[in-house]
Amino acid sequence: MASRVLVYFAFALVIAVASVNCNTEVDALIAWKNKLSDPNNVLGSWDPNSANPCTWSHVTCSDQNNVTRVDLGVARLSGPLIPELGNLTFVQYLVLFGNSINGTIPKEIGHLKNLIRLELQFNILTGSIPDSFGNLTALKFLELSNNNLTGPIPASLGNLTSLQTINLNNNSFTGTIPIEVLGLVRLAVIRVINFSNNKLDGSVHNSTSGFVTSVIQDPKA
Repeated sequence: MASRVLVYFAFALVIAVASVNCNTEVDALIAWKNKLSDPNNVLGSWDPNSANPCTWSHVTCSDQNNVTRVDLGVARLSGPLIPELGNLTFVQYLVLFGNSINGTIPKEIGHLKNLIRLELQFNILTGSIPDSFGNLTALKFLELSNNNLTGPIPASLGNLTSLQTINLNNNSFTGTIPIEVLGLVRLAVIRVINFSNNKLDGSVHNSTSGFVTSVIQDPKA
């Protein structure tokens, strides 16, 4: 009898934890929706009274009803990213390219340790890349090109040993490429890298690694 009670208790605990996760994700996405301008109403199905976000458009969930994808490329959205997005702890794909997302990138994005693809290119983001991005150890594709980002490229990106593609071109980054990041190139971890059209010191062209398709850094003007 005692073992049966323990089984029931464990099952109830799993359900409770899953419910908390889903409600946290609903809260995070609704908080973000409330900060966005959405002229085409692409977020119309995002209902704050939902038990979870899994029936919402542009959202994909796992079998456990945790958000794994948010796909909002070229959705005519404008407004900021918010710290609450760091609560989407199961998300693997955050695809927001081709909008008018503005403001800075919250350091809380670095909490998304399951993130595989981050696409923020062709927006109007400002500020720097947070050092916390060095915690995104599952990340394979980092797309930040064609924004208004500034500051140095953080050395913490050298922690991203799963990274295959990094595009930072057409921003206003300054300083030099950290040796930690260049180390990933030399080890043929990164296969596509583009730092062109920034304000970087030095120059790196045409890596001899057969695995890297392009390594481009324009010298500082």
